[in-house]
Amino acid sequence: MRNSTALDSTRLQRLQQAPLWDFALAVYAKPGVEAACLTLQEEAGLDVCEVLFHCWLYSFGLEALPAALEREREQRRLWQRDVTEVLRGLRSDLKAKAEASESVTALRETIKQAELMAERENLQRWQAWVWEAPDDERRVINMAEKSPDAANWLRKQLLYSQSDHPSNGGIKAQKAWLYPLQTLTCQLDPHQGAR
Repeated sequence: MRNSTALDSTRLQRLQQAPLWDFALAVYAKPGVEAACLTLQEEAGLDVCEVLFHCWLYSFGLEALPAALEREREQRRLWQRDVTEVLRGLRSDLKAKAEASESVTALRETIKQAELMAERENLQRWQAWVWEAPDDERRVINMAEKSPDAANWLRKQLLYSQSDHPSNGGIKAQKAWLYPLQTLTCQLDPHQGAR
């Protein structure tokens, strides 16, 4: 009997035909998703790129192996801290000054575009991590069973081995994340790639 979590090459092939950036743009444009992502970023301290990465995998009936994920997560955190968050901070710092100056407004818009490019690069690195996995290294597997509660499944994916994460303020804080996670996951097509 075949292991139900063994990687299904058909699912992986479908995933490889759906770039993460395109998926992220499509999901982010759906009702309520942008606000949910910003809440998860600002109030929960979660990396929206990683949230969208897990949603992408979920849509194809796949999930990341926890041990392999932890190594890549650290690389993505460094990118976010050293590049994306620096740009976001600059853009935020210039907000008040931009109200009084067209040139600062233009500069702020340029920084916003650079921040978006940094997010795209981060998503492309998540995608490459899956697509370019060596044959002898398993990084993703089939989901054993589609969760009837995608928001809780996503929460567990995001919290695995993040005990050092400052946003893990206890059960109450984690429950507060469920509404934005539900808002996000209700926009996913759980059957898109898992046929």
